[in-house]
Amino acid sequence: MKGRVVALDRIAGRGAAALIVDGRLEDLLIDPPDDGVPAVGAICRAVVDRPVKGQGGVFVKLPDGLSGFLKQAKGLAPGQRVLVQVTGASEAGKAVPVSLRVLFRSRYAIVTPGAPGLNIARGIHDEAIRDRLAALAAEGMAGAPEGLGLIVRSACALAEPEEVAEDIAETRALAEAVMADLDGPPELLVDAPDSALSAWRDWAEPVPDEVAKGDGAFRDFGVEEMIDDLLAPVVALTGGGSMVIEPTRALVAVDVNTGGDTSPAAALKANIAAARDLPRQLRLRGLGGQVVIDFAPMPKRDRATLEQVMKAAFRHEGAETSLAGWTPLGNYELQRKRDRMPLADLLRGAR
Repeated sequence: MKGRVVALDRIAGRGAAALIVDGRLEDLLIDPPDDGVPAVGAICRAVVDRPVKGQGGVFVKLPDGLSGFLKQAKGLAPGQRVLVQVTGASEAGKAVPVSLRVLFRSRYAIVTPGAPGLNIARGIHDEAIRDRLAALAAEGMAGAPEGLGLIVRSACALAEPEEVAEDIAETRALAEAVMADLDGPPELLVDAPDSALSAWRDWAEPVPDEVAKGDGAFRDFGVEEMIDDLLAPVVALTGGGSMVIEPTRALVAVDVNTGGDTSPAAALKANIAAARDLPRQLRLRGLGGQVVIDFAPMPKRDRATLEQVMKAAFRHEGAETSLAGWTPLGNYELQRKRDRMPLADLLRGAR
């Protein structure tokens, strides 16, 4: 099945969206449980609580008695009110990760408080289109409060100017209203987008060849079977190898195996196949934090080749990822931001 398909359906009783490219699942979004914890992207008014010694951050009070953790919080005083955005899924028993860097996202624009300037998405190369969008951006942000910036998203390239202008105006108005709303107790000011809205905003470019909605959309495109595969630890790789992905409380362990291939090049081939598929697997499984990879044994001279493959594979990954490199014991380490709940947790006991 060729083409780019967005499927909107329900799974585990909650809304979900799947991005399928040429028959392969590339991304999966599932609405988080309604447990009162603000989801990734939510914007809250918070109150600074107390510093965390040795970590350079502070706890903040969030709505409903919840606690958030704010890194790099120099200059903040207990009792001070701040606006924060949820940046990651909270682990059981831990504070919700939040940031002072608040972004207001829409289909065509991102309004950036504290980061002034007008920027056009780098994915738009046509100079005439860039000039047209720059003019729309300048008009839409004329007279904006100091420090308020704008990023024009790549989906604007094919949109009608009136639609883009309206979107910029609405997003700017929301940003201005929220940024001025500092008085009062901790409160949820902007809820996180659900899976359907996130898909509409973030998967618009390139334009999908098909959008399937409603009961049966996942079944029609085999998404349910693909999700079942994601709940299993073993991932089959091209060339006959495999990798086993096992999350623990401390880290995510990945073990790469060559399978039945005993040729001299088998290890490098399996390792390259694993490296290329690892970003997708971590994204779909909702796994982050410290990731330790035990690649199949290979000569040290092949490490440089594998490192280049890893860099290329993670270059366009949405979640912030730091490739730490090789450990003294020969494993490879990376750190990936926890940007969503683990898939297994979302579906546990619901299927």
